[in-house]
Amino acid sequence: MIKKLIVHEMLRQKVFIMKPNTLLFASILCALVASDASAIERGELLADTCVSCHAGVNDKASIPNLSYYPASMIVSQMKAFRDGSRQATVMNRHAKGYSDEDIAQLAKYIGIQGQ
Repeated sequence: MIKKLIVHEMLRQKVFIMKPNTLLFASILCALVASDASAIERGELLADTCVSCHAGVNDKASIPNLSYYPASMIVSQMKAFRDGSRQATVMNRHAKGYSDEDIAQLAKYIGIQGQ
């Protein structure tokens, strides 16, 4: 969201002195930032159901705190639950409702970024 505001303000101040190619590039950049922001917002929305159990309030709980895990691991484990290759009492039923895109977005929001 902050990136979007910065880019918007930069465009607002310099829009009249930009060359057409620069303006086109800036427009594409704004669209990419906006799409990334909407993916994160969707990821946050999807992740809200996860953190109700996986927030890690109690370190001795048997339910892991997902914020300590890389996003790539969250993706692989969610797909394993969904596909039935990893057994579970509850997670296999939860995971069935998520598409690959949903899983990637929620993992990006919850997990350790860049891993």
